[in-house]
Amino acid sequence: MERVITLPDKGKCVFVGDTHGDIIASKVILKNFLYKNNYYVVFLGDYVDRGKRSKENIDYLLEKREKYDNLILLAGNHEVYPICECSPSSFWEALSPEEFNHYKEIFLKLPWCVTGNNLIGVHAAIPDVEKLLDIENIEVGGKKWFIMLWGDFVEKKGELLGSFLGRPKLGKDYFEKVMGKLKKNVLIRSHDPKAKEVMFDKRCLTIFTSSEYGVERKIAIVDLEKDIKNVDDIELVSLDLPDLNGI
Repeated sequence: MERVITLPDKGKCVFVGDTHGDIIASKVILKNFLYKNNYYVVFLGDYVDRGKRSKENIDYLLEKREKYDNLILLAGNHEVYPICECSPSSFWEALSPEEFNHYKEIFLKLPWCVTGNNLIGVHAAIPDVEKLLDIENIEVGGKKWFIMLWGDFVEKKGELLGSFLGRPKLGKDYFEKVMGKLKKNVLIRSHDPKAKEVMFDKRCLTIFTSSEYGVERKIAIVDLEKDIKNVDDIELVSLDLPDLNGI
């Protein structure tokens, strides 16, 4: 199974933040972008829990992924609940034992990272590795895996700034060190609704696409042929615009 997905060098890529059962957002995004030529749609994880339509949301996305290679679903921390429990966990708690094992098997095979042009996309944070392909060998449940699924960024100097409720807090020095190793300009992530949308000299973008957070739902559109230097080179689109279906 591939943990790192490499995007092509042509076309456009739509990045989607946590949806947490917001199947309306998922359907609107796929309707507008999945069926376009040379478009790729990357969901950054957290399809389940919080929202009441979590099972419907993930089943819809998994069904579409079987038919369309340009749809990429990354793992979020709520998908790895069987390895590291999270809260809320309403989706998992409502499953039968057979259903639990079914989704566990699927979710533990999801990729963790997507890369293309001068950017990288993960659910939470980038692990401290020497090169991108090292992510393929990260141990499930290990420290680097945990940072990738649970890490938070804080716009302060320093590397590891401690933790809150078990979530590692990572600073600007850590970000710049790892992005330097990976030779990437911009990180696109989700996971932390309290994070600043843009951090680290416009090199870290945090987006959310779920109605469950009570914040503006956004997606990020990247031109894979454009020289991406910072967030200014990425188009942010609000899902809360009434005319979105006309895009």
